[in-house]
Amino acid sequence: MALRNILKEGDPTLRKHSREVTKFDERLHMILDDMRDTLDDANGLGLAGPQVGILRKLAIIIDTSGDEDVVVEVVNPEIIEQSGEQEGIEGCLSVPDVWGVVKRPMHVKVKAQDRYGKDFEIEADGLTARAFCHEIAHLNGELFIDVCERLLTSEEIEKMYKQEESDE
Repeated sequence: MALRNILKEGDPTLRKHSREVTKFDERLHMILDDMRDTLDDANGLGLAGPQVGILRKLAIIIDTSGDEDVVVEVVNPEIIEQSGEQEGIEGCLSVPDVWGVVKRPMHVKVKAQDRYGKDFEIEADGLTARAFCHEIAHLNGELFIDVCERLLTSEEIEKMYKQEESDE
């Protein structure tokens, strides 16, 4: 396994549409494993192929809804149902130190394939639904800053960090 470089806003790769994955082989498995290691190292909730320079429809999302976090790999993901609405603060590993308020569905149902090409569906609510939407948007060349209601000021971000520290 290896850590991959996370591309930053301004890199044209982040604005391109990803292509469908058609080969479910050892190379794909290696890429997914590397992405997981990269996500763990960056302490994020999700990572999409374009963020590590791979223009293929694949992403990793951490499902935090249960007692233990679960890593979900999605290949060729597509949101097939969505409902409700939530508004919350988002950030992105490709847009470091920038946070904004974004509206997303409260619930999503995603159709995808696993690393072996087997079809599956997964449903998610709340933060995990938000993460699925965020990562799938990356596959279409969209960043959260494109859809955010407003960016947070540096004072608001500082207050958010202080609140996190006092909660620990």
